[in-house]
Parts: sequence; structure tokens; C-alpha cells
Amino acid sequence: MTHSGVSFWARIALRFLVRSGRATTALSIMVVTAVSALIFLSALAVGVNDAMLENSVGLFSGHISASGLPASLGPEDLSMAGVLGVLRRVYVRGVLSNGRLDEPLTLCGVNPDRETAFTALEKKTVSGRYLENGEGEIFISRALANDFGVLPGKKLRFAFSSGSGPLTLTVCGIYETGIESLDRGIAFCPLTAMSEAGKPWSAAVFLEPGVDAKRILDIYRQKWPSRGIRFESWETLMPDLRQLIDLQYFSMGIVIFLVFGVVSVGIACIFVIFIIRNLREYGIMKAMGVTARETWLLTILKISIMNAAACAAGVLIGVLAVWAVAGSGGIDLSAFTSHNRYFAVSGVISPRLTMFSLLASPVTAFVFGLVAAVWPATLVARKKAADIIRMI
Repeated sequence: MTHSGVSFWARIALRFLVRSGRATTALSIMVVTAVSALIFLSALAVGVNDAMLENSVGLFSGHISASGLPASLGPEDLSMAGVLGVLRRVYVRGVLSNGRLDEPLTLCGVNPDRETAFTALEKKTVSGRYLENGEGEIFISRALANDFGVLPGKKLRFAFSSGSGPLTLTVCGIYETGIESLDRGIAFCPLTAMSEAGKPWSAAVFLEPGVDAKRILDIYRQKWPSRGIRFESWETLMPDLRQLIDLQYFSMGIVIFLVFGVVSVGIACIFVIFIIRNLREYGIMKAMGVTARETWLLTILKISIMNAAACAAGVLIGVLAVWAVAGSGGIDLSAFTSHNRYFAVSGVISPRLTMFSLLASPVTAFVFGLVAAVWPATLVARKKAADIIRMI
């Protein structure tokens, strides 16, 4: 079949579709609705993944965690293109005491101003306030406050495991995150309240949106290959979150496959009815010398053209819906995520278009449409002109 032959039958197919405008519109609406709805749902699923990641890394840990950094290095050494900020932290083991109760824990020294700029731990304060620079304060969890029976303003004593002189710290605030690793066994104080000179330190690295953590991680490991320095991405520290994100994509793929599986069966059945209704025209064409191959091509082209136009309209509607919702501030699901650790900071979901959310639905719809075209096309192609005329 020559290129001009395909073009000729494409024009004929288009005329068939235009002449049967109501039937074409009814079929197209089914595809348009499915494509636009699934583009929006896919973008929403991407938005859920974004929210879970930003809530998890934005609360405290960062996208990349570093430990064992020597004092000769500074946060500026870890800064590079794609890195939004590097937070310096010093972890020391010791015992926290109120005179009656002793509890071993890790005291984390932080820079309060930098922490509030990049993390959301301050927002989880339930009593009192967050840390301030230059003050001998301690920020503890509600669980620890209940154990010690203290409120903001009370003093606690921290004894270093290394034997250094103890610190007397005033409870400035109490927080609760709902995350075991932050609510048990750790407390926070300003770096200025502890002697950190010459001590190894840790870092929380926050990346700009869309930056691949693995790429930054590889650069760090090449620059500092020492075994004493350890770099880990959020995927290593939170494998459960990585699995949840992968599960979201897998589940969305199944939904898209099932929806268009059903839609393609509907298209095939309706086109068979459509062909039977117009069987006279096909019989006349065969009697005029149109071959079975050309008849098969005509039917395939009719379904393909209709499907392509419907997919294009569905993509446009779906994209506009995503932009409208994202531009209005997203969807607030806080009422349904208040006890979910992956939404510890915010329950707002903002749909986001990616190659997956934009192309998965229309490509699947078009492929399934081609599969759906095989049955009606074969039905027409196998009929002889004499058989069709006798059936009329």
C-alpha cells in the first residue's frame, strides 16, 4: 500500500466519521472522559508522592544525611548546584535527669535559625516555643516531658557519656511529631550551648525541587571516599517510603490498564454495531473493487483517527484540570491525614504533571484503541460483497 493510498483512505475514514457525527461524538466522549480523568488522577498520585516525600524529609532529616564529617569541613563544602541548604548538627550521647529520673538519650545540637528556615520541626511545637540561639535551652518531645513531668521553664540536667561537664538546660518547648525516632531517645539544644570544637559533626542536606538525590550522593562519595564519612539518601533511611511511592505508580498503572481495557471492549462492540448498521456502504465498496485489505485499513483508520482526536481532547482537559487545582493551592486532605506519619507537616496535595501522568493514559488509550479496531476491521474484511448484499 503506497503512502498516497493510505492518505486517500484516511480522508475517506474522516468523512465516514464526520457523516456519522452523533455516533462518533458518543464514542469520543467515552475516551475523552477516561483520558482526562486518568491524567488528573495520575497527576494527583504524583502529588501524593511529592507530599509524602516533602513531609518526610522536610520535617527534619533532609534529602541526604551525612555523618562522621571532620571539623575541617564546613557546611559550605557540601554546597553545590542543586543543593538548597546544608544544616550542621552535632549528636552526643548522655543521660538526661531531673533529679529523680535519669533517662539515656541523644542530645542534638542545632543552629535554630537555620533549622527553622529548612525544617518543619518547629511547627510540631505543642507547648512553649522553639529553640533560640545563644540560650541554654532544650527542646523535648511530649513523651519525654510526660516521663519527667516537666513543662516549659523547668530545668533539666544533661550529663555527657564522654565525661565532660554536665549541662543545665531550660525546657523552652515541647513537641510531638508522631514519629518514634523523633519522639523517643532524642532532644535538641542550640549548638552554642555545647562545646563542639574539634568534634565530628553530621549534616542534613536539602535539595532543590526535581534534583536527583543519587546524583548529589555520588558526587559526595567521590569527593570524600573515607570510610569514616557516611552519606545516605532518604531512600536508604526510609525504604518504606520508597516502597510506598513505587506502589503508587504500580497501582496507578493497573488502574489505567483496567480502565482502558474496559473502554476498548466498549469501542470494539460499538464499532461492530456501527459497521453492521452501515453494512450496505461496505458492500457497495467491495462490489466496486475495494479489496479486503483496503476495507481493513479503512476501519483501522476510522478508529485510530477518532481515538487520536479523543485522546488529544482528553489530554487538554486533563492538563487544564491539573493546572486549575494546582493553581488554586491544591487539595487539603488534612482531615484524613492527621495521624499519618507521611503527612506530619501538611496534608495539602498539589497534583503535578510528569511524563508518566501526562502520557501514560493517552498512550494506553491509543494502543488499546488499535487492539479494539482489529475485531470490527476483520469482520468487514472477511465478508464478501455478495454475502453483504444478501444480508441487506
